[in-house]
Amino acid sequence: MNEIKCPNCQKVFQVDESGYAAILKQVHDSEFDKEIERRQQEYENSEKRSVELAVTKVNADKDKQIADLRNELELARQQLASELARVKSESDLKMAAKEQKITELTNQIALSDNEKQLAVNNAVHAKDKELADKEAAIVELKGQLKNQETERELKEKSIEENYRNQLNAKDKEIEFYKDFKARQSTKMVGESLEQHCLTQFNMFRTAAFPNAYFDKDNQVSETGSKGDFIFRDYGEDGTEFISIMFEMKNELDETKTKHKNEDFFKELDKDRNEKGCEYAVLVSLLEPDSELYNSGIVDVSYKYPKMYVIRPQCFIPMITLLRNAAVRSLEVRKELAVIKNQQVDLTNFEENMQAFKEAFGRNYRLASEKFKTAIDEIDKSIQHLQKIKDALVSSENNLRLANNKAEDLSVKKLTKNAPSVKAMLDEIRNQ
Repeated sequence: MNEIKCPNCQKVFQVDESGYAAILKQVHDSEFDKEIERRQQEYENSEKRSVELAVTKVNADKDKQIADLRNELELARQQLASELARVKSESDLKMAAKEQKITELTNQIALSDNEKQLAVNNAVHAKDKELADKEAAIVELKGQLKNQETERELKEKSIEENYRNQLNAKDKEIEFYKDFKARQSTKMVGESLEQHCLTQFNMFRTAAFPNAYFDKDNQVSETGSKGDFIFRDYGEDGTEFISIMFEMKNELDETKTKHKNEDFFKELDKDRNEKGCEYAVLVSLLEPDSELYNSGIVDVSYKYPKMYVIRPQCFIPMITLLRNAAVRSLEVRKELAVIKNQQVDLTNFEENMQAFKEAFGRNYRLASEKFKTAIDEIDKSIQHLQKIKDALVSSENNLRLANNKAEDLSVKKLTKNAPSVKAMLDEIRNQ
């Protein structure tokens, strides 16, 4: 397309090649043709020089840009290689440290497991030994109980034999007391029974009751009453293990007002409680024809606790029976206390064992949590290094794309948005 300016209206309009040719045909002035040709030649020469300069400049700029891009790419490649080498070195060091840490933690866990197993084995062995010792102690106690049972049976047989012997002398003693009472007043009858019991006790005191106390109750209580005798016996360590309040009652056959044994139960129980005695025993010759009281030892605890009624011939056997029962009870209490202490020791051992397990479990749990925390931190470090690696790989991709774009640079792409330059280049290419 060519532009033509009208000399009259000064309007510029474009004509194509055919229109332009028609206008040329209308102009016949040779000078005009020459001027047009000269100017066209100058224009073409000027355009040619401009295109050549532009091509030269573009080629120079392209070569410079390509060289700069290649230098930048080479520099980036060197930096990337250096960074990758550094990252790889750091990653290798951290991985080696992680593996070493994992190995140390694994060894610590194995060592803790071994120590835990050793401690459990030691505790189980100690517990088994303790149980074996306790079983041996129980067997020994059973043997002692069996021996004591045998001894008790022998003593019971001896007491039964003595009792039978005493029963054989019962009638003679009754006759003796009948004659004795016939010769004494009422007061003297009571005092003679007390003296008889005291004499009987003193006969056996040294052999059977070496640590015992037996004497008249001379201390009058606040209510104005007192018993006849008090018996107390003590162990080797001085501990009292039995106490008995005795009341002796007798009367002449000629006495008009006859008393019964139960008439004295309430007063005897009161004296026992006021003097702090465990048992109460009424030694009585009252109701001489009663089959109940003549049968031997009579337990009246259904009326008053731990109270008995006996005849004088049962005085020593009664003390012996109550004392032996108290001794056995004391021994059983001591054995029960020992067994209880052993049970307490076993309970303390189990509590200590449980406390050890809980403390060990807590330490093991804390160690496991620390181990897990260390593993998590290592995993976080690995993830951080992976992000750095991904960023470097992405940077390498961008540099590769830039290099591809630089290598793909051409005149066609450079003149894509420059039609005048493209036209000049096409004209030069056509020529």
